[in-house]
Amino acid sequence: MSTDHTGAGSAPQPGADGASHRHADDASGFTRDIADVSAVELITTTAVHLMSAAAIKVGLAEDEETGQYKDLDEARKVINALAALITASAPDLGNEHARSLRDGLRSLQLAFQEALPVPDEMGQGPGEKFTGPVR
Repeated sequence: MSTDHTGAGSAPQPGADGASHRHADDASGFTRDIADVSAVELITTTAVHLMSAAAIKVGLAEDEETGQYKDLDEARKVINALAALITASAPDLGNEHARSLRDGLRSLQLAFQEALPVPDEMGQGPGEKFTGPVR
């Protein structure tokens, strides 16, 4: 019979409270949830999130304290990413989804142009390398 004098047997082990198991269950649940969502829905949802972010950064939403959240440098980046996503995925989305997303993108591009103190040159606005000039 051996005796353990280190006390290791009585100390709680990491994850002994079930946190590791909950995290693994959450991850597998998330994976199952994502697996059940169509690619079209994932792309559309991502595009809508990017549109919302771009609208805020263009200054279409107002902060109650400062008056706005405008950040045109950030808006340009988000609109570029959005244009790339919509352009690349349009053939897979189907006409109805793609048209709605393109309309939203165009509205953001026009709002961006209006927010600029000095307009971009034709074809140099955000996303225009993917969509062509927007005026």
